[in-house]
Amino acid sequence: MVHVAVFAFPFGTHAAPLLSLVAKLAVEAPAATFSFFNTAKSNASIAPAVVSCEALRNVDLYDVWDGVPEGYAFDQGRPREEIELFLKAAPGNLRRAMEDAVAAGGGSGNAVTCVLGDAFVSSAGDLAEELGVPWVSVWTSATFSLLAHFYTEKIRRVIGVRPEDVLAKRDERLEFIIPALSPFRVRDLMDGIVTNVDGIFPRMLQQMAEKSRRATAVVFNTFDGLESTFLDHLRTIYHKLLTVGPFSLFLPPPSQRDPHGCLEWLDAAAAAVRPASVGYVSFGSFLSLPPPEVAALAEALEASGARFVWSMKDAARVHLPDGFLERTKGRGLVVPWAPQAAMLAHAATGAFVTHCGWNSVLESVAGGVPMICRPIFVDQTMNARAVTDVWRIGVAAEGGAFGKCLSLVLDGEEGKEMRRRAVALKETARSAVGDGGSSSKNFGALVELLSSRWKRE
Repeated sequence: MVHVAVFAFPFGTHAAPLLSLVAKLAVEAPAATFSFFNTAKSNASIAPAVVSCEALRNVDLYDVWDGVPEGYAFDQGRPREEIELFLKAAPGNLRRAMEDAVAAGGGSGNAVTCVLGDAFVSSAGDLAEELGVPWVSVWTSATFSLLAHFYTEKIRRVIGVRPEDVLAKRDERLEFIIPALSPFRVRDLMDGIVTNVDGIFPRMLQQMAEKSRRATAVVFNTFDGLESTFLDHLRTIYHKLLTVGPFSLFLPPPSQRDPHGCLEWLDAAAAAVRPASVGYVSFGSFLSLPPPEVAALAEALEASGARFVWSMKDAARVHLPDGFLERTKGRGLVVPWAPQAAMLAHAATGAFVTHCGWNSVLESVAGGVPMICRPIFVDQTMNARAVTDVWRIGVAAEGGAFGKCLSLVLDGEEGKEMRRRAVALKETARSAVGDGGSSSKNFGALVELLSSRWKRE
């Protein structure tokens, strides 16, 4: 009997895509059982919205300890402290949770036959080795960010980690260190590679990239034709790469919630004006622009005259200019949440103002929508560079120049060229997830890998 232990990274937007992947695997392998280990807080937030109960019928969700001692007082000066506590506790914590689940009848009491886990939880690989079973590592970000983590030591040797050294070389291209990363500059690198290098989290990221070489396979949320150069280089490092994205097209969709009528509003906008003329603005569920930039973006939207939908937390509305909501009423819609993938697939949407999180980038690619990039942290600066310089389907809003970017993307000739390139990538993505496409074939290979031990028995 196939029993797959799944280990999630319970922060940011990691756990939800992993659960979507598991849900599709569970449908394709109905005789297998999947035990999904995640913190209670993360499980509660993702399970209802990701997939239906029917899709999860052979998936058991287990709550694991988050590593935070009872009564623990967080240090406000350490924003990653919650992550560090989880990672510190993870090796023993996850082992105990898995053993307890099997002992209690999880997986119908069957021993674990395969380990599937977010690459950030690299201790899952150690557990797989102890059990003598395959380990499948899931990398939910771009391929080039994994390359950067893998070459961290080499990058540090050449650039240094002193702030003055990094500052002096911030505009230099990485091709002088790793030719495969030639489009990127030193300033695009994620925090933890040459800046803020101390702590559990930066060490984990570096070790994770190296440990993944031991994985039976590494699964990527991308598709052939988008990151070919980087994938070719990764194939010289890792055993087996399986591209099964974009997840937004390939995996079970989130429940179709639209509590604020965003899609209906877009339908009306499409009827009133030309297609691809609405700006959609979102910086994700966990991030916010600095207050001065919120005001600058609002002023740019107002001055542009364009229709727009802005997904922003209610708490951030205090940073909007006085009277903005009243003056833009009718052509602007500001909501606390929007069904993003559907928004970007809508014919009325012509530009996406985004922080360039990888899920957002792929959803924009899947919708054929050019991007206005304002990265905030982690891998978003590298993602933005790929959008603007590699695929040329977006523009960087440097210095808060949102007005210029809106005009260029929505009305300029350059924006039309970006849209043509974005639509071409959209078609490539849809071919990849279609029958006989590369992502579909790779998913079949993943199902085969997870089931191989059961078949031998």
